Amino acid sequence: MGLYSRFVLPKLVHLACSAEPTMRQREKVVPQARGRVLEVGIGSGLNLPYYDSSTVSGVCGLDPSPELTKLAEQVAEDVPFEVELVSATSEDIPLETSSMDTVVITYTLCSISDTDTALREMARVLKPGGQLLFSEHGIAPDPAVRRWQNRLDSIWGRFGGGCHLNRDIPALIERGGFSIADVQSMYIPGWRPGSYNYWGAATAR
Repeated sequence: MGLYSRFVLPKLVHLACSAEPTMRQREKVVPQARGRVLEVGIGSGLNLPYYDSSTVSGVCGLDPSPELTKLAEQVAEDVPFEVELVSATSEDIPLETSSMDTVVITYTLCSISDTDTALREMARVLKPGGQLLFSEHGIAPDPAVRRWQNRLDSIWGRFGGGCHLNRDIPALIERGGFSIADVQSMYIPGWRPGSYNYWGAATAR
């Protein structure tokens, strides 16, 4: 792993993901979580303050980056529920089948290599009737913005930890074994190719 990936990228990811418009999106989704929660791509722990401690019994935070989870450890000390941080990839979740009430993903699907496998793993660990809550940036509806997303995608990914600008988030979730129960979308303030957001809830098929 290069110096950029170890020391620079985690700070850039934290900075980008903690922008005010993005944090407002988190606030719309995360409080809906219930019971035992798996957060895939917990990163630096930006979602932790938004969980409702009266409805969440604990959060298992999954992330492959030790540099980011080290930051999450500090945030976890200040929340009134148990947080377990697990170093693992989303394509191989080390949890029992049907063990979680809610799975939360925020600004994570953009950088997962094998989204089909990852989403099937998320569906596997959900209890019957459990929910996937998501907030992600992705492909825009406007042709001009899409063209820029497609042009910049490979360059952006090299410096953004594998982040993709042009993923069709609802289609990925459906293809991964979920039925979307609710989805909303809009541009949030920010750089237009990276600011079209999708958020909502889905259940495993």
